[in-house]
Amino acid sequence: MKLKVQTLDAKAKGDIDLNDDVFGIEPRADILHRVVTWQREKARGTARPTRERSDVARTGKKFGNQKGGGTARHGDRAAPIFIGGGKAHGARLRDFNPSLNKKIRSLGLKMALSSKAKAGTLIVLEDLDLKAAKTAALKGQVGKLGFGKTTLVIDGDTVNDNFRMASANLVGINVMPAVGANVYDILKHETLVLTRAAVEKLEARFNG
Repeated sequence: MKLKVQTLDAKAKGDIDLNDDVFGIEPRADILHRVVTWQREKARGTARPTRERSDVARTGKKFGNQKGGGTARHGDRAAPIFIGGGKAHGARLRDFNPSLNKKIRSLGLKMALSSKAKAGTLIVLEDLDLKAAKTAALKGQVGKLGFGKTTLVIDGDTVNDNFRMASANLVGINVMPAVGANVYDILKHETLVLTRAAVEKLEARFNG
């Protein structure tokens, strides 16, 4: 698959051959759903449990007469109504640690990249080099490049510092290095922007 390469000034910079094994496979909704569900579950923190009345170290001795005390007939200091007692219907320990085959995770990322290429919402840039970290200047360039309402920009090993700082105040633009590329973020954004370095890193990730 061939795609045109542009500069940040929206000028043509030749073509790039995208590996069909990475950018040209047919997306499957069931695979993408499995990977996204796995990602979101892995992001959930372990729920901290609370101590219920059976977990609290309090005396079980009856601390008042059955009759004549003028109070209710209590028999357990660990009851939820007392200070220091256990919590009624407290949170239980829930550990979210699902597993998903590495082959499926890899296939899901390929399908996410392929879905953007197939939909025509994949843009390849030569690089993200900016002379200065000026948000106003970058905003004008982004308009010419045809970014969508939400755009994910992926660079090579690291994101260009000037581009990262200039885009920080632009709503709907998120940046990350190639190592952070994932199915959920790619599908969540309307447009995917890759640099040449990012394409090389992603293709090497699957071929290595």
